[in-house]
Amino acid sequence: MPSGTHVFCKYAKISAMIKPILPILAILCLSACDQVGQKLGLEDLAKKEARMEPEAKAVGSACRQSGRAIEDCYSIYGWLPKAGIYAGWREMDEYMRENKLETIVPQLPPPEAPGTKKKKKATEAAAAEGEAKAEAGSKAEPDKKADKH
Repeated sequence: MPSGTHVFCKYAKISAMIKPILPILAILCLSACDQVGQKLGLEDLAKKEARMEPEAKAVGSACRQSGRAIEDCYSIYGWLPKAGIYAGWREMDEYMRENKLETIVPQLPPPEAPGTKKKKKATEAAAAEGEAKAEAGSKAEPDKKADKH
């Protein structure tokens, strides 16, 4: 029996030492919930939309300046809030009308939406095949003209 009592006393001492630390550990764990949630992609929708709003306004402005219709901008940048895109588009439209600015034609194609995978190999293969056909077609045309005469 004395050995069982001795073990109980050890656990009682450890328990007494841990009790003051438990509230501190609980507070630390709860304060990290937002960070853990963000790492897992579990972000509050209102916070996410507020964070994306300035980017959406910038994209809307750029769409208007490049002459894109607002509907096209919505479809290209579907992951951004539509209200922000519209606000930026409208502000740029007013600015361009006031200052009599012309649209600027974009030099690059619109970016891919996040999460979509590009098929670089297929695109490169199609481009190479198109070039090969063009070269073959240009070589074949002079031969045909020579045969006709």
